[in-house]
Formats: sequence, structure tokens, C-alpha cells
Amino acid sequence: MAEGELEGVSNMIERRDASPRGREKEPPAHDSSRDLFGVQLEVTFRLLEAEKRKLTVLQKELAQYDEKEPQGLIRRREEKQLENNINRIQHQYNQLDQEYQIAAMGVLRHNGHLRRSSRSQPAIGLKQTAKPRPSIFGTITKDKKPKDRRLRTVSPQMLSFSQMFDHNQAGNNNNNTCSHYSKDQALIFADGILMAGSMEALIQHLVPTDEYNPDKTYVFAFLLSSRLFIRPHDLLSEVCQVCILQQNLSEDELRKEKLGKFGPNIIQLLSEWADMFPYDFRDERMMLKLKEITQRILVIYPELRPDVTNITHSLVKRLSELQRYEEELSKWNSEATLRSNTQEVPTTDIIEVCPSPLELAQQLTHIELDRLSHIGPEEFVQAFSKEATIKETTYIDMKRTSNLEAYVQWFNRLSYFVTTEICSHLKKKNRVRIIEYFVDVAKECINMGNFNSLMAIIAGMNMTWVSRLKKTWSRVNRAKFEILEHQMDPTSNFGIYRSCLKAAMWRSEGAEAGSKEEKIIIPFFSLFVKDLYFLNEGCSNKLPNGDINFEKFWQLAKQISDFITWQQVECPFPKNDKVINYLLTSPVFSESTLALASFECEAPEKSYEKEKHKQLKASAGV
Repeated sequence: MAEGELEGVSNMIERRDASPRGREKEPPAHDSSRDLFGVQLEVTFRLLEAEKRKLTVLQKELAQYDEKEPQGLIRRREEKQLENNINRIQHQYNQLDQEYQIAAMGVLRHNGHLRRSSRSQPAIGLKQTAKPRPSIFGTITKDKKPKDRRLRTVSPQMLSFSQMFDHNQAGNNNNNTCSHYSKDQALIFADGILMAGSMEALIQHLVPTDEYNPDKTYVFAFLLSSRLFIRPHDLLSEVCQVCILQQNLSEDELRKEKLGKFGPNIIQLLSEWADMFPYDFRDERMMLKLKEITQRILVIYPELRPDVTNITHSLVKRLSELQRYEEELSKWNSEATLRSNTQEVPTTDIIEVCPSPLELAQQLTHIELDRLSHIGPEEFVQAFSKEATIKETTYIDMKRTSNLEAYVQWFNRLSYFVTTEICSHLKKKNRVRIIEYFVDVAKECINMGNFNSLMAIIAGMNMTWVSRLKKTWSRVNRAKFEILEHQMDPTSNFGIYRSCLKAAMWRSEGAEAGSKEEKIIIPFFSLFVKDLYFLNEGCSNKLPNGDINFEKFWQLAKQISDFITWQQVECPFPKNDKVINYLLTSPVFSESTLALASFECEAPEKSYEKEKHKQLKASAGV
């Protein structure tokens, strides 16, 4: 992070820790479960929106195939794979849409009327929805004591989230009781919302059967946060083991009639895992387990081979794209580091390369969306994982937050880039021109919903070596800058920025299908990560009885499902490789070089500045 940002973060943390809010008591359990239901529905809505955007991209890609003449067998095979992928995503979208509609309408039927939308949840407005009654679960019997009806201990593999609110389906499963599970394997529900359970029970709840298929909302929430307790390859091993034992897959002769829909259901689970968390499969242990379980299924369900092939093809494609991205990133970083280490004096500036502030904002948005799209949602949770150092040194155990860290480093580079561009001009009128140019760029960024570039530009202009240039700032039209700086005001936990972000989200949700520019949301990334950090630190992973706190899983899923929809936006602006190359590789001064350049621009006046200048000149041999 930039120097000014780090200081602001420290102050924010101190204020937050000292605030009365941090000492508030937890809300009553029934309020928590009611709010969590709204969270679950919103996660479903966000996942649905992400699937819709994936479909749009794939259909556009297929249309490009159709416009070209077929070029042999390989091209036709690629086109067929793409069609299969579209069909698979379309199926997941339809199923997710059905789950969402059933759950939402079930709640409205239960309430008997529509409630006014809550401004705090513009997507669906169900935060204030009255709690659903747990009696709709077929596996729950009514308690004779109404006061004790809030918490229930039930067996895994019951109804999915959507079925909980479909009265017809719920009514048909009254006898579907799983009494053979022991008490320590049970899940804990409050008012129909999954609140806690042992890892064994949660894994059991993940694994489909002939009659039960976990909805995508639960799959996403569990796979996302379970890595706080268990590594993905170990989790997949557990899932495979449960499948083998539960369905007797180790038997020599198994008939499809006996297993029913288990085969398609487990393939769907694996497909969703590969779609939502493809980076898990960079681990060769994951690929081996995937191959093992799919081969067992294909022996019994040979007709599922196209689906399994499609899963593998999509994984290989995603992981190949990731590898190309990382190689390109390494190339950019190496060139930028080499040029910065030589401390070259720039022979040109950003205005000569890109005279239009609007175009620069568009190229910044290209970089932002590209880097945003390659962050795995699991990286946020893995950043919090406090596992012991392991002895294995193969690539499968390398640091698993590299794309997240690369994005934070981009913010820092952009901040220092802005400062370097300003301080590299000895003439005051040129510095004024550069500052006003970046103010215009920042204004265009906020109009586009690119808050990360906006904050990086403001942070760069607020760094010490620019802010001390009083003679320069006296010539700048500060009114526009102060309006933008107001957006970065950290008071009230960045309340002004959060209001702007919420407005951008409303705009994005209401945008027409063809209006790609209005769908762009690029959050102030460092603050987004800090919010997740505070959520992680503020909620315990386990309850006092040792059960896993699934409330935390829902909250993390809600935050990160927002991020996933933001990732699915294609940049609608023309790409200018020359400008992007300049932004990514032009020399960026170090702290000491920036200080010297700043003192060359305007001589030190205060005693500590004079002393600092003398020390820098001595160390530089000037």
C-alpha cells in the first residue's frame, strides 16, 4: 500500500477498535436468522447474476465462431465444446433461477403480502422479511413447547434451500427422516437457516444422493469458507469417500436403477465446484481425485461422458488462461522493475502518450478489470487461513493468494506512478498541468464506477512529496480536486465512498443488457479486503461447543458473491496497447528518489526538510 494509505488504514483500525459499535452485544438469535435468510437470498441473486453474465460472454464467443468459416476438425470440436459449455451454464442458470424464485415466492406467500424493499439490500429487499417457520422441514417434528421451537438439531441431507419454501415439495417429504446419524453429526438450524454443525455433517450435507441435491447457494458458501478448516484436496477426498460408502460404489456390479439420479447429481456438484473455484484444481491431487470419482460414475452412467469431458475441458481452459495471465504479469513486472531500478529520467509524460483524460480512464479500467477477473474468490478466505507451515515444497503448495496480492501491488504502482509523473517535471506550469490532468482522469474514473483507480490517483496526489509542493498547488484549481478527495474521506468508515458504491450497484443492476458501461463496478479494493478481514476477525470460526459457525460462512459468501458479479463484466472500451504499456512499465521512482525530485521542484523550507534533503544528497553522492 502507499504510504498515505497505510497511515489511513492504521487510523481507521484504531477508530474502529475504539468505537462503541465494536462493543455492542450480539443481536438476538431470531433477528440473526431472519437477516441471514436475506443474506442467503442475496447470495443466490448474485450467483444468478454472475451466471447470466457468463452466458452473455460465452454466447458472444460462439457468435464469433459462427461468423467464421469452419477450419477442420479441431475448430469444429472447439465449437462443439463451447456449445456444450453454454448448455451446461444455461442449465445451472435455469436451476439457480428456479431455486431463487421458489425461495423468494415461498417467503412472500408465507408473509401473505409484499414488504417494502429495504434500502440496505437493494438487490432483493428481503432483509426485513418475517422469519420462515421451521415446521416446513419434513425432518422436523413440531415441538410441544413453542418457546423452544427456534433451535433444532436435524440430520444432514434433507431439503435444499429452495425446497424449504416450496410447500408442495416440503409436504411430500414428511417421511424422509434420516435417523441413523449420531448426534455429533447433526446440523443446527435456527428458523430454517443453517447456523452451525460439525465438519462431518456439513460434508454430508454437501454430498448429493438419488433424491437430494444441494442447492448452489450452500455449495458456494461451504466450498468458499470450508478451507478455513480443511484443504480443498482433503475435502474432495472426504466427498469421494462419502460417495463410495453411501452408494456402495466399491461393489463389483452396480446398476443405474439402484443409484437413480445420484450420477447426474454428483457430476453437477463437481461441475459447480470446477466453475466456482477452478484454481483449486491447479493442485494435481484435486485432478487425480476428480478423475477417480468421475471414472467410477462413467462406468455406471456412460451417457454422462460429454458432461465429464466438458468439465475437464473448461478446467484446462481456465487454468491455461491463468497461466498465460501470470506469465504476462511476470513479464510486465520484470520490465517495470528493471526500468525503475535504473532510475531513468522520463523523456516523455503521460499527457504526451495519452492526451485525453477520458481515454486514460478507459485504459485504467481495462487493467483493473483484467486483474480483477483473475482473482479467485477463495483467495480472500485463504488469506485468513492460519495453517502451520508444511514440509512439501512442490508448486501445489505455493502461496495461494498471488493474484490478490498482485492486484494490491497494482494499486501501489498506480499511486507511485501519479507521484512520479508530477515530481519529474522541474517547471511549475508542467506540474500544474499534470495535476489537473489527473484530477480529470479521476473524475472520469468515478463516472465509470472505477473506484480503485480513483482512490489510487487521489492517494498519489496526497503523498508527502506532492502535497508539500505549495507553490504548485497554489496554481491548481483545487475545487475539483477537493470534490474528488471528499470521496476518499475515511470518516464514518468511508461512509461517502460506500454510498457512491451502493449507488453504482443500483445502476449496474438496473442497466439494460446492452449498456455494458453502466455495469462496471471496480471497488476500492484495499477497503474491500479490510472489510473481509474485520468480518473474519469479528466472527469466531467455531461455537463454544466445537461446532463450525456457519453464520460466518453466509456472511463471507454474501460479501464475496458481490465481488463475483463485478468480475464478470467485459471492458466495453477500445484497448490502446501503447497507453497500457506505458502505465505498466514506465519508471516509478523510489521513496528517496521521489524526495530528491520533490526538493528539486521546490526547495525545502522547514528545518526537518532541509535536514532530510542533506541526508538524501549525501547518500546519493551528490
